[in-house]
Amino acid sequence: MVKIKQKAYKYIYGPVPSWRLGSSLGIDLLSQQTKICTFDCIYCQLGITKTYSNKRVVYVHVDEVLRELKSLPTSLPIDFITFSGRGEPTLASNLGIAVKALKALRSESIAIITNSSIMDRASVQEDLSLADFVIAKLDAFSDETFKTMNRPADTVRFKNVVKGLHKFRKNYNGKFALQIMFTEENKGNAEQIASLAREIAPDEIQLNTPLRPCSTPPLSEEELLNIKTLFAGCTVISVYESNKIHVDPLSDTDTLRRRGKM
Repeated sequence: MVKIKQKAYKYIYGPVPSWRLGSSLGIDLLSQQTKICTFDCIYCQLGITKTYSNKRVVYVHVDEVLRELKSLPTSLPIDFITFSGRGEPTLASNLGIAVKALKALRSESIAIITNSSIMDRASVQEDLSLADFVIAKLDAFSDETFKTMNRPADTVRFKNVVKGLHKFRKNYNGKFALQIMFTEENKGNAEQIASLAREIAPDEIQLNTPLRPCSTPPLSEEELLNIKTLFAGCTVISVYESNKIHVDPLSDTDTLRRRGKM
């Protein structure tokens, strides 16, 4: 097992919250002691959001990321380099610069996991368009369910989230997925969420329920399978159907923290 000393940012070699990424090298461009986010989702494995932000700033310089990437063994079997981490990755204003730099350094495909909160901004769409695979969150269909599930910052509006998803989908040439988290709080609105997802028309829909430790219990496999039937005609898979693979993490501590076990 390979270990890397961590400083201002984190790398995780192992599965990330998508069953389609395989072995992923995770990069956190925020990398603070506490998460920095536009949401305080009820199911977040990182706990409550103490630092709300909707401003894009530089938290970690790209040169630092490149320096550590260059220290990795070239033989690591990486399927994707994935931007995610302890908060919303699009809050890093140098996200696009980092994607370009990584594409020049390594051959792996680039994925970005976003909560969609500031996706209506032109600068965010421009950065996301550089990735090969974008996985965007959609847990609601109305302001009410949005506030219940995602508990957004005051400046984030659901109508702008939907507007950003539609616009990005229309212009993006890479692979685009919607990742939807279902819990007891929004399962009764699954049909409306499915209808909205069809309008956005992603390449695939990923149905989730909280299987990692958090304060919100998961739905059963049967419940999620019933919800899946509402997405008939779409390319869709549930987390219970994912083919999980075993990989050794580069950083045990960071992996455990990401999974809500520390």
